[in-house]
Amino acid sequence: MDSAGKMARHAVQSNTWFPQMLQDPKSEYGARLNDLGALKTGIDRRHKLLGRANLAIALAGLAVIVLALGTRSVSILWALAPAAALAITMAIHARTLRASQRYMRAIAFYERALARLDNRWQGAGETGERFLDPAHPYSRDLDLFGRGSMFELLSTARTAAGEEALARWLLAPAPVDEIHARHAAVVDLRERLRLREDLAVLGEDVRSKVHPDVLAAWAEADRVLKPGLARLAALVLAAAWLASLVAWFGWGWWQLALASSALNLFFNSRFSERVQKIVPDLGILLDPGVQRPPSTEDVTKDLAVLARVLERLEREQFSAPKLVKLQSALQVEGLCPSRVIARLGHLVEYMESRRNPVVGVINPFVFWSLQIAYSIEAWRAKFGPSIRSWLEVVGEMEALCALAGYTYEHPADTFPEFAEPEHGLFEAEGFAHPLLLETTAVRNDLALGGNLRLMIISGPNMAGKSTLIRAVGINAVLAQCGAPVRAKRLRMPPLAVAASICVLDSLQGGISRFYAEITRLKLITELTKGPLPVLFLLDELLSGTNSHDRRIGAEGLVRSLMDGGGIGLVTTHDLALAKMVDQLGPQAANFHFEDHLENGSLRFDYKLTPGIVQTSNALKLMRSIGLKV
Repeated sequence: MDSAGKMARHAVQSNTWFPQMLQDPKSEYGARLNDLGALKTGIDRRHKLLGRANLAIALAGLAVIVLALGTRSVSILWALAPAAALAITMAIHARTLRASQRYMRAIAFYERALARLDNRWQGAGETGERFLDPAHPYSRDLDLFGRGSMFELLSTARTAAGEEALARWLLAPAPVDEIHARHAAVVDLRERLRLREDLAVLGEDVRSKVHPDVLAAWAEADRVLKPGLARLAALVLAAAWLASLVAWFGWGWWQLALASSALNLFFNSRFSERVQKIVPDLGILLDPGVQRPPSTEDVTKDLAVLARVLERLEREQFSAPKLVKLQSALQVEGLCPSRVIARLGHLVEYMESRRNPVVGVINPFVFWSLQIAYSIEAWRAKFGPSIRSWLEVVGEMEALCALAGYTYEHPADTFPEFAEPEHGLFEAEGFAHPLLLETTAVRNDLALGGNLRLMIISGPNMAGKSTLIRAVGINAVLAQCGAPVRAKRLRMPPLAVAASICVLDSLQGGISRFYAEITRLKLITELTKGPLPVLFLLDELLSGTNSHDRRIGAEGLVRSLMDGGGIGLVTTHDLALAKMVDQLGPQAANFHFEDHLENGSLRFDYKLTPGIVQTSNALKLMRSIGLKV
């Protein structure tokens, strides 16, 4: 395929894909990566040629200058020809370098995608560790953040706003209506691979060059100049000054020009300090040693980068109601944000004309900077409050694209069904942990709710108990953030997920692991007073105390949680806890995982089985690593 054909293929919108492309993400990623690689090779070749051309033209220009000044055999004006040619080739070279950077970013986008499919993604993406909250009821326990986490697998966001939106969705369940709206949006975005690529490429600039807090602070700050008679007076005084110049040159009335100049200088001085806050002097702008708040020029550069992302979203035609609503939310009084930002850009261009010496001389008399400052303040008053919402829309779009990318790469995963039972419910068929390889993960069925509200899971070490309850928790979280789940079918109502799996002590805080665990358990019991049924996931419950206290405490705790409408799973090595079922009645049941010896090695089938485990492997494992027991 020639270069033009590859470029045309790459430029085609993803909503025109053939159905078979959706069935094999790896093939599609590989094909696009090959096309981009060919385009990048061509761009690199052009870059080298232009570099040589620039050098040749520069040397030619230097030779003309040497001949003109040394031998005077040619006119110095001939140097203008290579200078003009150099300006043209450098402009083309700059565009070529930008294209090369764009292709590099697109290639990185597809390389990351292939790494996810090949299970080589761990540690290569954004881990989201800054979103970890030790006090949150499940974020640390379910591997949501950190290296190899669910966030790292999901997140293709390139802006801080996108990462924050995705983290926010993982940390709090959305209302069912919002979840359904996200489902429709994800389905709409799933096939738009080119859009996701463009947002990833453009988002790199937003990530490195846009400062959201600075933008929002500038946009929402109190107005420095307010509209009123002063602006009208400035227009009248400027016109009067120009008229006085005409009177001076026409009739010699210099006194009128002098008086008008003095009046305008005085008027300008009354506003100079406020104008400086909006339109700083050039010396201040150019001096890196001067501490100053962000200027309009700084903000406009940030907005120009953001505008490219917004313009890409503006021209996409969506069908999902949520995406259409987000797209509409970008507009201000019927104007697209890219056009609105372009208006501010034009004002900044007018403002930069003060660099012209002539404008600099007449500026105090015609109030050029003052009028531009008034116009900028009017823009800020009208459109500034929208900047924060623009950033939020970009973030939400990126979060939806992240879920769409995950959906595209895992076509066997399904969207959950939401029920509204009186009590908690979690019915899953063929579910597994989404961080495990689909081809090797062992799937289980599980039905909690109704008559069975507690499962006590026993089993030997490494048999899969902790992985199972993590799989239940993380699928419940994915379900309630709008993502597909790793299951053939999942039915549940909105649930408050709470876990005690990864409980840590604190040497600095003087907190033991047992105290940290019961503090977490207190948090979980408090959640049962809320509006949602609690799905509690308790790993090795109360393992930090003696067997007698453990059994009494565990029984009282799970009874309290179930009395509060909760459903859940408890794992244990202590078979005494399995006897709680006798006291709790038919609403509780024992399940277990098994192991067996095969050719002298332990093997696990990772299948959840009714009943209490009958084997133990702790001594076998200790002996297998050489411990004398």
